[in-house]
Amino acid sequence: MDKETSNKVNFMTFIITKFARAYKMNSQQAYLYLKKYGGMDFLDRFWWSLHIEDPYWSIKALYRECYTNGGVR
Repeated sequence: MDKETSNKVNFMTFIITKFARAYKMNSQQAYLYLKKYGGMDFLDRFWWSLHIEDPYWSIKALYRECYTNGGVR
C-alpha cells in the first residue's frame, strides 16, 4: 500500500471513531450511518482537506453532509 492510501485509511478510521463517540454510536453503527447517508463518499472525496482541520470541524462537516442526504441523527 502506498503512503497516501495508508494515510487516507488511517484518517478515515480515526474520524469514524471520533464521529461515533460524538454521536454516541459504536464504530460499526457510525460506519453504516456514514455509508447510508453519503458520509463515506464525502470522506473519500475530501479526506485531504478534512485531515488538516480540527476533528471537531471534520465531524461537523460529515454530519452536515449526512443530514443533507437524509440522515437524522
